[in-house]
Amino acid sequence: MHQMFLLQCLEDLDRSLRKLNSRLFVLRGQPADILPKLFKEWGTTCLSFEEDPEPFGRVRDQNISTMCKAMNITVISLVAHTLYKLEFIIERNGGRAPLTYHQFQTVVAGMDSPPLPDPPVTAATIADAISPISDNHDEKYGVPTLEELGFCTEGLVPGVWQGGESEALSRLERHLERKAWVASFGKPKMTPQSLLPSQTGLSPYLRFGCLSTRLFYYQLNDLYRKIKKAVPPLSLHGQVLWREFFYCAATKNPNFDKMIGNPICVQVPWDKNPEALAKWANVCINMHNLK
Repeated sequence: MHQMFLLQCLEDLDRSLRKLNSRLFVLRGQPADILPKLFKEWGTTCLSFEEDPEPFGRVRDQNISTMCKAMNITVISLVAHTLYKLEFIIERNGGRAPLTYHQFQTVVAGMDSPPLPDPPVTAATIADAISPISDNHDEKYGVPTLEELGFCTEGLVPGVWQGGESEALSRLERHLERKAWVASFGKPKMTPQSLLPSQTGLSPYLRFGCLSTRLFYYQLNDLYRKIKKAVPPLSLHGQVLWREFFYCAATKNPNFDKMIGNPICVQVPWDKNPEALAKWANVCINMHNLK
């Protein structure tokens, strides 16, 4: 259940912030509804957030940015979910997203290396900043439970994936200790799905921001140099670049996940025949029973 994973991520983040004498503030509701009220209540002068590469998130973020401008609130939007700012890749490809992985690799190979990851936040980073924590913080801004979100937890077993940055960094460390894994990471036989099956996989942590893509990229680079005594090839980052490729292809295509209205998808004139579908389903069931 990915909802459990996401809540674990928030709980882990809250624990990390507690160590810095701060807390996580979880807001409940639609951003367009709750943020204006909180901006006025808190006297907000600056809003910063991670740029969302997906079409839905881009529209939402643009609406929030427009609202902030009307309220004289400074907006800082930074790229953190991907290695590169995807618009740069599209621009270098003549204004269109690369539609083949080979084409994407060619474009990226001619670009500078991705920006370095930012260092971890420490007490020195925060300096004299103070988070006003009220006595009823957990009630107003605490991480909700699955039950509060309307999910039944009876008989629910622990998930394969334990959410949170702490677990993500632990898994990354175990991966980097496996020198043979690093040596073969970028071989052609590897696929974009290679991170998924293993219980020590990293995919959900990259997907939900628990693990920095750039941290993964550069730690892999550093270890490769120690093992191979050579400059890491582009193929070393095959799995991460596949991820980047699909984000790039989808970032300005709101219909990327469907056929209709998708300019890069062949428009197949599927026959909609409920009667024929019912017959096929009935035959399929009967054939299954014969087994």
